[in-house]
Amino acid sequence: MTTLLALMMVVAAPKASPADAGASWLGEQLPLQLLVKTPEELEYKAMTERQYLLVTLLVGAKGAWDKGDWATAATKWEAALRLPSLPADLEAAVREFAKVARERAGGQASALPALSAPEPAVTFMPMEPEPGAKSAATVTVSGVVSGGGSNGPGGAVVVLRRVNGATPKPRPTRVRAVVQKDKRFVPHVIAVPLGATVEFRNEDDFFHNVFSISKPNDFDLGLYKSGAQREQVFSTPGPVHLLCNIHSQMNGWLYVSDSPWFAQANAQGRFSVKGVPAGQWEVEVWHEWASRPTKQVVSVTAGMGELALTVDGDRRAPAFVPDKSGKPRQPQLGY
Repeated sequence: MTTLLALMMVVAAPKASPADAGASWLGEQLPLQLLVKTPEELEYKAMTERQYLLVTLLVGAKGAWDKGDWATAATKWEAALRLPSLPADLEAAVREFAKVARERAGGQASALPALSAPEPAVTFMPMEPEPGAKSAATVTVSGVVSGGGSNGPGGAVVVLRRVNGATPKPRPTRVRAVVQKDKRFVPHVIAVPLGATVEFRNEDDFFHNVFSISKPNDFDLGLYKSGAQREQVFSTPGPVHLLCNIHSQMNGWLYVSDSPWFAQANAQGRFSVKGVPAGQWEVEVWHEWASRPTKQVVSVTAGMGELALTVDGDRRAPAFVPDKSGKPRQPQLGY
């Protein structure tokens, strides 16, 4: 596991002498100067930059700790804790060091970032009950998604639709943010209800131009600077591939659900859909690395057990990263 390798590097990193200081280390500046020609290389670059940032923070924190620079050590460990999807064992170890360093620096433990929430996202409920419907108990449908190939099940979107009768439309939600940070979409995958207005916010120190050629949800937000934001309404259900016209290594996904009963699986594949009426339901699972979603019919009843769902990981990456016209891009270095 790459994160375990990062931790090993922190523990085993040799101390550099003044003569060779900086000669064997790449420094703290990102992004890494890696050539991007294919989607596979794009994913590799994003993963490498994240792991490099983690290692840089952990090594820097340990170096500051050894020098008694408690404030710097605490700041770097706290920054590492803010990285998404840290393994639980690594997060626990870093959190303890960060707590002690912050206290020695004269701060309070409350300054630490909040502990990562283990629960996955849950559903958006209808705006109001269906016409003529009586108040009735509902069920929380939960379970685990497995599969997704080498990428794992994280980010899978689970959607429930009625088998007998029409599924009500979800209510449009308030703006939800997709942040552009460190040349990444954060979160990498986000599920939203039909009609949602999504905010795209630039938190990098340079321009972005977010777009998609996923018809009929294709859009182009144009060029916008650091600190600016753009909004887009998504009125058609289905997956939307997010790209940036300036940075070819950036890619993400947005899934638009036409049912109010949906959820997004966490990194371990766990999901929970609240407020589901009893009855027969079709369960659809979408994953960015599956060539098609999987579907099955389940009976939702009080006291039902957890669902065990699977999704393929068979989708082949496209031969190139497309530009706005769908054509191959020119390779980009260091920007």
